[in-house]
Amino acid sequence: MRGRRAPRPGSAEVPAAARDAETLRAGAASPARRAQLAEDVGTPTGGGEERRGRQPPAAARRLRESKPQGGSEDRRTADRDLQRGCLSRSPRTAPPVPGMGDRGAQHERAALQSPGAPEGAAAAVNGLLHNGFHPPAACSRDPPPPRFQLPPELQPQQQPLFAQHDSPAKKCRLRRRMDSGRKNRPPFPWFGMDIGGTLVKLVYFEPKDITAEEEQEEVENLKSIRKYLTSNTAYGKTGIRDVHLELKNLTMCGRKGNLHFIRFPTCAMHMFIQMGSEKNFSSLHTTLCATGGGAFKFEEDFRMIADLQLHKLDELDCLIQGLLYVDSVGFNGKPECYYFENPTNPELCQKKPYCLDNPYPMLLVNMGSGVSILAVYSKDNYKRVTGTSFGNMMSKEKRESISKEDLARATLVTITNNIGSIARMCALNENIDRVVFVGNFLRINMVSMKLLAYAMDFWSKGQLKALFLEHEGYFGAVGALLELFKMTDTQ
Repeated sequence: MRGRRAPRPGSAEVPAAARDAETLRAGAASPARRAQLAEDVGTPTGGGEERRGRQPPAAARRLRESKPQGGSEDRRTADRDLQRGCLSRSPRTAPPVPGMGDRGAQHERAALQSPGAPEGAAAAVNGLLHNGFHPPAACSRDPPPPRFQLPPELQPQQQPLFAQHDSPAKKCRLRRRMDSGRKNRPPFPWFGMDIGGTLVKLVYFEPKDITAEEEQEEVENLKSIRKYLTSNTAYGKTGIRDVHLELKNLTMCGRKGNLHFIRFPTCAMHMFIQMGSEKNFSSLHTTLCATGGGAFKFEEDFRMIADLQLHKLDELDCLIQGLLYVDSVGFNGKPECYYFENPTNPELCQKKPYCLDNPYPMLLVNMGSGVSILAVYSKDNYKRVTGTSFGNMMSKEKRESISKEDLARATLVTITNNIGSIARMCALNENIDRVVFVGNFLRINMVSMKLLAYAMDFWSKGQLKALFLEHEGYFGAVGALLELFKMTDTQ
């Protein structure tokens, strides 16, 4: 087939062998013609003897002599394949179909180049392909080859997670960002703040499930902050960590650890902000969740001095969410809520646990520098009924004019009776028989708690109970920490 020009369809330039073969095929359709051909070429008789016939025509001899002498009984040629319908004739200039004709050609060449293939078959097929003959597409489950491939120098390279020249601090920041995105949690450290008029309440989550890899890549200022907060119970002259309130083995946002409760006077807030600047806190956090009036008062100082943004939260929202959360996890295996049994009898008065699983409705009295009284009907349905504000007993000059002991007791009794009276009236108006007292005013203040218990029991003739919680003033800070997790989930 090499060098032979493929005739166009319908052209008169048909090879002689093809014309003779077409003549033989056309004549073979009639019985008479088949008998004539049998007589010409010779056929075996029933007894097995071969009758000698006439010599076949020259065209038939040429077709018979074109058979290979060994192996296959039929040599594939373009004309014969065209007659059998195995190949289709197309214009010489038509290119192979990508992924189909090329692959078919590859399979065809591979088969004809095998050891058992007839001699010269591969060359014949190559000639057919180059002359415009295309075998049918090979049926294969393999995906088609790509149209083009990039050179090796332009192939995308798999970059390492961390470059070898990156500093440990940068590696830690990258890992913390990846971990935050994967687990939908904020990077450490985790804080919540309630900045009141008198005290700042701070809750800090100390992770206890830190892996060896995390500890190795943890930056130094994060380590120093954790060590400073957890290894001390006092910070300067006024900062206190309430060790007895620590919640242990707590799971928050998928991590296990301890929740610490820290407080310091609001007048020392500038020292706290300065410490955050010195410890480069902004490299670990860009936003702090804070509630209380001080979140607005000190917002500019946080931004200018420590390069920190305050995410300001509603005070009453944080109070309720924090209270419900701490009560749900309990106080290290003990109930969070309690009351005083026999409050009118000092000798028989004792502390008893109280189950607050079904707290609604309740009257929530938050006693801090000011007093807010809330009627709470559900987790998201509450209202502020009323509240009160104190005198200026924080003034040093007025305290010096009287005995400290007398001043303290007189103030406690007056304020407590006032709060108790207001709380009782609110409970009657709202038709609520459960009153819960929280706030740092009650911290280590057994006098006020027993006076409140007495007032509720006496004025209601035993119908109202004064309920208290162990973590009195920290619920706003806990609520701020919970908002940090919610804020991360929505980002």
